[in-house]
Amino acid sequence: MIRILHAADLHLDSPFAALDPAQAAHRREEQRVLVRRLAEECERLNCQILLLAGDLFDFNRVYRETAELLCRTLGGVRARVFIAPGNHDPYSPVSPYATLVWPENVHIFRTRTIEAVSLRDPAVTVYGAAFTEAREPGLWNGFTAAADGNRQIMVIHGTLGDAVSVYNPIPEKAVSASSLDYLALGHTHARVIRLFGHTTAAYPGCAMGRGFDETGRKGALYVELDENGCRVSPVFLGGRVYETCSVPAGDDPLTAIEAALPRNTERDIYRITLTGTAPAPDLDALRAALASRFYGLELVDRTLPPQALWLDLGENSLKGEFLRQIKAEYDGQSETDRRRAADAARLGLAVMEGREVPEP
Repeated sequence: MIRILHAADLHLDSPFAALDPAQAAHRREEQRVLVRRLAEECERLNCQILLLAGDLFDFNRVYRETAELLCRTLGGVRARVFIAPGNHDPYSPVSPYATLVWPENVHIFRTRTIEAVSLRDPAVTVYGAAFTEAREPGLWNGFTAAADGNRQIMVIHGTLGDAVSVYNPIPEKAVSASSLDYLALGHTHARVIRLFGHTTAAYPGCAMGRGFDETGRKGALYVELDENGCRVSPVFLGGRVYETCSVPAGDDPLTAIEAALPRNTERDIYRITLTGTAPAPDLDALRAALASRFYGLELVDRTLPPQALWLDLGENSLKGEFLRQIKAEYDGQSETDRRRAADAARLGLAVMEGREVPEP
């Protein structure tokens, strides 16, 4: 049986611009810890091959210690390591892939032409190619794996099934006809595992979430290849998690939030959206009460005002006519549209009644 660990999209040395400088530096250090965790899992699972499908670095200009750590850590695993540079870290004469001396067990694909590396133990042929620019119109070029008696795998960065992508579009029909046993992909930050004919194609997703578009636990994929086929399972690498949740605010939003939260959120980063019909919540007070429960917290108010806003709807007056027109906009619309209509009603009523105009 051939045992493979497949990872991609580590995006080492990301700027984490949404965080303050100290937290951003801390998160970059956590990314370096992730590199060591990946090596530990490779050893624990006794993998013979480690496939890294691009965007290991967020930019080609990385901190020297980060690149040296990756180089040194990969040299410490028993597996053969294959790297296919992606759009964030394309191969170039000034990239870390060219300027560092990499260990003997690490093979970096350096050109746009698909290259084959044949191994004896295990009996595998590994194919791969590199982005050499941030955009890549296509690397596949009619590829078909050789009939050499080996298991056939490829590691490459690209976009599966998107013919107009500028990031190495890979046609699904071409994958079906490729004669590959396993296609190790990078670029898509969600975990995807699909079967095209004989070929299993997979994205492990990003190795660490960096924003609320990358929620949940992240990691790599463990792959077993034998005469019975290909089996793929996720390997979680730990680290902080981004999560989102919606909570009906009610009359006591703090109690509602606390009741909705799972335990042990202190390491994670949450976006909590308050919904439902409720008085406008005091976000600053809620943030102060909840901050210690999270590494990072974002509160979003999507509540709608109580129906008392429409109390004078039936008046035969300018106010009544105004409210009827706004209510027509409010009814049957999306939550965003209802909120906008409610804000307009508050503003208009304040002007008509000579009260202080509320802030939006």
